[in-house]
Amino acid sequence: MKKTLFCLKSFLVIVATCSLISCGKSDGSWTDPTSDQGSTTGTTTGDGSSSATTKIDSTYTSGTAEGSTETGYDEDDLVESSFTLASTVKIVYGSTVTVTNPLAGNGVTITTDGNNVVINATVAGVAYDVSGTTSSGSLKIYSDKKFELNLNGASITSTDRPAINIQSGKTAFVVLQQGSTNSLTDAASYTSLTDGEDAKGAFFSEGQLVFSGSGALTVNGNYKHGIVSDDYIRVRTGTLNVTSTVKDAIHTNEGFIMDNGTLNLKSADDGVQVDAGYAIVNDGTITINSTGKGITADNEDEDPEVTPYVVINGGNISVTAKDEGIESKGDLTINAGNIVCNTTDDGINAADNIYINGGKIFAYATDNDGIDANGLLTITGGVVVAAGARQPEASFDCDARTFKITGGMIVGVAGATSGPTASASTVNSVILGSGTSGQIIHIEDTDGNEVMTFKAPEAFSTLIYASSKLKSSTSYKIYTGGSVASGTDFNGLYMSGTYSGGTNAGSFTTSSTVTQVGGSISRG
Repeated sequence: MKKTLFCLKSFLVIVATCSLISCGKSDGSWTDPTSDQGSTTGTTTGDGSSSATTKIDSTYTSGTAEGSTETGYDEDDLVESSFTLASTVKIVYGSTVTVTNPLAGNGVTITTDGNNVVINATVAGVAYDVSGTTSSGSLKIYSDKKFELNLNGASITSTDRPAINIQSGKTAFVVLQQGSTNSLTDAASYTSLTDGEDAKGAFFSEGQLVFSGSGALTVNGNYKHGIVSDDYIRVRTGTLNVTSTVKDAIHTNEGFIMDNGTLNLKSADDGVQVDAGYAIVNDGTITINSTGKGITADNEDEDPEVTPYVVINGGNISVTAKDEGIESKGDLTINAGNIVCNTTDDGINAADNIYINGGKIFAYATDNDGIDANGLLTITGGVVVAAGARQPEASFDCDARTFKITGGMIVGVAGATSGPTASASTVNSVILGSGTSGQIIHIEDTDGNEVMTFKAPEAFSTLIYASSKLKSSTSYKIYTGGSVASGTDFNGLYMSGTYSGGTNAGSFTTSSTVTQVGGSISRG
């Protein structure tokens, strides 16, 4: 996105390559001409003195949460309460397939062609227990009713089609049996599909896929996607290891929900792609390594009846991606969770509004913005560290729209930043000038109380910091260098420890909600 930057004239370079304080008037003060940025007073002192030992304080206040609290809860997705088991059909792969079908002639017909198994079912309450190994087989299911698919030590590799192909619009409850290890691998090309039938991945379903259980499933997608549903996918528990060498690791038409469990995703395109709908993460652990996006909720056909969104209510998410890390083509809300996005394009991106209400978030983009909202950007809580590329890219970017901060602790480094909106914000912020990679920047008040201690992951020309620790009409000292003893940090932002040994790099005094001493503000 092209940005117009408002850059301040630097008048002071205090430490070798660090120009954290810069002002535009000869009397040492500067007033931003825009109405919502406030004013600042910066000193020209930089006597080289070192800081005293300062204890790092990680406390901060939170404001009223905004955005969505949607969890995607649906009682019909609970196999234990919405599915009544009547009969179990057993399928065991080996040199040949062994089938035990108590419903033969009574609603379940099973045919085999070598190790390719086809099920046709018209009755409810059936569980299919699948085990054994085949290097040239598959499982295909037609069902008029929802059913349970128990993977109980199954290893299915197909040479000409999907490993599992569910041609049913009904819910498939996929239960990874306790202690079991399962694997599915499809062919690189599909040559044995029934005319008119769709199949787009190693584990394909026309209907909903709901995963549960405590076992593990590894899916190797060689044709297109790894796991794909033309409806939605829900992961309640279990471990899914999914690799797609062509497209997405997990692909759905309408939605993705994760309640718990573990996802390890590798993809030649996106980690989790929702074509036209929503992505919700309530808990669990997600690790994504993709050449496309990490998690994205889209509206590919621009259907006016579809409102895509992403909601993260918890969990641990780690994304390494060439494209965006987490993207919504509508709103994006983060209520809790531990999130790390290392990306080339935007770390976190929304076509509309972004709301951050809690959690610990690190968004690091090497070629674009750390966090980019194309609507409003609202932060009410949590710890947020954002790093973007050089000018005109920003750590926090919402162009000239409202950037509201009412809680939390944020720090951003990049070529620029969007300026917080003073009339909407209740937490003070400061914008400073340049610094070097790996150098500690420490802010404390004149009584020696720590406000920020941060080691930047890259060189930057603009730093923004906001926290309830930053008070109005108060003078602060800036130190660079030094060290932290017995410290813990979140991607460079120290949350505990003792800071000492820094060199004085100047001071500033807050006089409004937003104090700009240096750096560049993106105007859109």
